Amino acid sequence: MKALAIDTSLTRITIAAKNDDKTAYLTLDIGMKQSEKLIPSFEYVLSQVDLKTSELDYTVLCKGPGSFTGLRLAFSALKAIELAYDVPVYGVGTLDTYSYAYSDLDIPVLCAVDAKKNRFYLKAQYKGNVLIDDGDYQLEDACKGILKIESDRIFVCGSDAALFIERIKELVPAKKFLCLRGTPNETENLFAIAEEMMDKKIPTLKDFDGPVYIRASEAEENLTARSNNASE
Repeated sequence: MKALAIDTSLTRITIAAKNDDKTAYLTLDIGMKQSEKLIPSFEYVLSQVDLKTSELDYTVLCKGPGSFTGLRLAFSALKAIELAYDVPVYGVGTLDTYSYAYSDLDIPVLCAVDAKKNRFYLKAQYKGNVLIDDGDYQLEDACKGILKIESDRIFVCGSDAALFIERIKELVPAKKFLCLRGTPNETENLFAIAEEMMDKKIPTLKDFDGPVYIRASEAEENLTARSNNASE
């Protein structure tokens, strides 16, 4: 398969291209410069595996939750490729992407991404069963969900697994939290998930599909506040 995968759900962007048995990866931890670097970066990665955009069988992205700006950039870039070359776009939830490699573990797997302001995007699963739904959680609410998990050991993955464990371990002393050191390459998971979606005939993203934010943007929060004040 010939494919392009992009994860811009964090300030770190990761791009991968594969041309059958050749694969190239690029990760840029450059802060808020995604708009400047995204297009040149995926053109560079494609060139490393001797692949043209028009030759792609599919593209796949992390659809959120995550960075508002980053997610919109990825959607815009891949939908432009779809319009230009009729290349289907697959969308995979960020938390599902990060937890995919650990789905066969014999203990519950909790994926954690820092949502700032002492909150985390979380999802917990065990053998395909969802234990904590995708959501934007305060630590107190996360504790309630974790206490309902029967296992006394929980594997934590995701971009901010270590930070989450640091914040939560004293609040839930009855649980033992485990995680791996280092940062895995989540774009490999995107390729695998997208090809499973193909096999299962799961639809690609529609024209009207957009990022998954979970939390309202600051502009939406301000608009809601003004509306509430006006109605009082």
